[in-house]
Amino acid sequence: MAPAKSSTGGKDMYSVILPTFNERQNLPIITWLLNRTFTEQNLDWELVIVDDGSPDGTQEVAAQLVKAYSPHVQLRPRTGKLGLGTAYVHGLKFAKGNYIVIMDADFSHHPKFIPQMIKKMKEGDYDIVTGTRYAGDGGVYGWDLKRKLTSKGANIFADTVLRPGVSDLTGSFRLYKRAVLEKLFESTDARGFTMQMALAVTAKAKGYSIGEVPISFVDRVYGDSKLGGEEIVEYAKGVLQLWWSI
Repeated sequence: MAPAKSSTGGKDMYSVILPTFNERQNLPIITWLLNRTFTEQNLDWELVIVDDGSPDGTQEVAAQLVKAYSPHVQLRPRTGKLGLGTAYVHGLKFAKGNYIVIMDADFSHHPKFIPQMIKKMKEGDYDIVTGTRYAGDGGVYGWDLKRKLTSKGANIFADTVLRPGVSDLTGSFRLYKRAVLEKLFESTDARGFTMQMALAVTAKAKGYSIGEVPISFVDRVYGDSKLGGEEIVEYAKGVLQLWWSI
């Protein structure tokens, strides 16, 4: 596929879309790590924070970061907890980069892997590069056995039913060519916790190429996980819906 085009005068720019809900303790550190990573690599970057009305003061912290890291950080809040998938769609409306990084704000996705993902995309001209916990020297740290089995089981279930050719279908640490992500949003209805799976499966069905970079996934240090029983049921339904539609 042709190289992505930038809206910043021809130079590549990487926009990180970061959905947040009650991440006031994590946000300053992840922003500092992103700034250090991109600065050390001499890459043009921005951070788009999409906060869903966090009651813990996340937006106030984000507003301070906008000033401290100007012009690299922008805050695009929403009025309530509207879901992870729609947060990415919302953030993309404001992102200026021709490459889009999606990741979590809780340190489970370390920015140190972003240069490896960029290198992988450039070398293989991939449309998408996804971080994987389940290939190479990737791994999961800090989870109990139940959580590990749930995650691994979800990937095995989806891989068996859908056969997408991606080792970590539920992973949410990815680098996209902007034009590819826009096309996928247009053709993917899933907007909840199943969105990552839906994007990967739809991408494969449309002939987009996906590369993988092994990552170390570390459980969050501050705050609570957003994953619950309802999300697990939603995921299972999403797999079957995708199987029926793809």
